[in-house]
Amino acid sequence: MATTNDMGRIGLMQHRSWEDMAMMALGAIIFLSPFFYPMSGNIAIVLSAIITGAVVMTVGIMEMVSLRRWEEMLAFLGGVWMVIAPYALNYMGPLRVWHIALGIIVALLAAFQMWQDRDRRFDE
Repeated sequence: MATTNDMGRIGLMQHRSWEDMAMMALGAIIFLSPFFYPMSGNIAIVLSAIITGAVVMTVGIMEMVSLRRWEEMLAFLGGVWMVIAPYALNYMGPLRVWHIALGIIVALLAAFQMWQDRDRRFDE
């Protein structure tokens, strides 16, 4: 399991496995979200959510094995895309709210992980 040394007084600097598990769970929710709120006739919305959810889940799995800066950046970009997607693909309703909320959470978690690892040397 990929972790860093505890450098902070309260342990915020340590990359913990729950963060990676949360990223995997968020990815799974994004992946499944179009099936909870079907968007009939708009395959772009479904594909966007499925692809983004799969990427976020995969990044969470990969971070459990080995930390890399590009993994966290990819998760961050996935979160940003989920915030932008409802506007770019022009859809409304509960799915829009879910995607914006999930995107914000994913982007914040990824940014937090990047902040935690800002002084860490990555073996690339």
